[in-house]
Amino acid sequence: MICGTDEAGCGPLAGPVVAAAVILNPDRPIDGITDSKKLTVGHREELSALIKEHALYWAIAQCDPAEIDEINIQQAALLAMRRAVEALPVPPAMVLVDGNRMPKLTVPARTIIGGDCLEACIGAASILAKVERDRQMVEWHEHYPQYDFARHKAYATQAHLALLEQYGPSPIHRMSFSPVARAAERMMKIKAG
Repeated sequence: MICGTDEAGCGPLAGPVVAAAVILNPDRPIDGITDSKKLTVGHREELSALIKEHALYWAIAQCDPAEIDEINIQQAALLAMRRAVEALPVPPAMVLVDGNRMPKLTVPARTIIGGDCLEACIGAASILAKVERDRQMVEWHEHYPQYDFARHKAYATQAHLALLEQYGPSPIHRMSFSPVARAAERMMKIKAG
C-alpha cells in the first residue's frame, strides 16, 4: 500500500502546521484530486469528504505554535507528516512525501517535488491537511475575532499584519516568525511606557 503525505500551514503567522497521510483505494478512484491550493474552498471540502469516505486509510496530525517556535517550521512540518504516517492503523509499504525534505520514518519513503500534482495520494493528503487547518482557523476566529482568522487563515496578508500591529500577538501566533516578534516587541515597548 502506497501512502501520500503532505502538510498545510508552513507560511501562516499563527495556528498549527497540519499534515495528513492517505492510502487511497485503487478500486475507488476519486476524480479531481490535485494540489489543494489549486482548488476552490468548496471543491476542496467536497473532495475532503470523498477522500475520507473512499480512502482505505487516512490520518491527520499537527504541530502547534509552541512546537513550531521550539523546533522551527521546517522541522515541525516534517514532524507533523511523521505523526500523520504513524497514526495510520497499518504501516504503508511506501510513503510518497511532497517536496524535497524527508520526515524521519520507519518505512520506505521518497520525496517528490510537486508531488501533490503528480501523485493522487499526495494530493489527497494536501487536501485533507488544508481543509483541517482552515477549519481550525475558523474555530480560532471564535476565540480571537479581532484577528479575523476566518478570512485570512493567519497568512501574512496586509489586513492580518495591520491587526497584528494593532492588537499584538495572540496566544496562537508563532512568536519565532519575524512579523509576530516585531509586533510583540512593539507592544512591550508601548506597555513599558
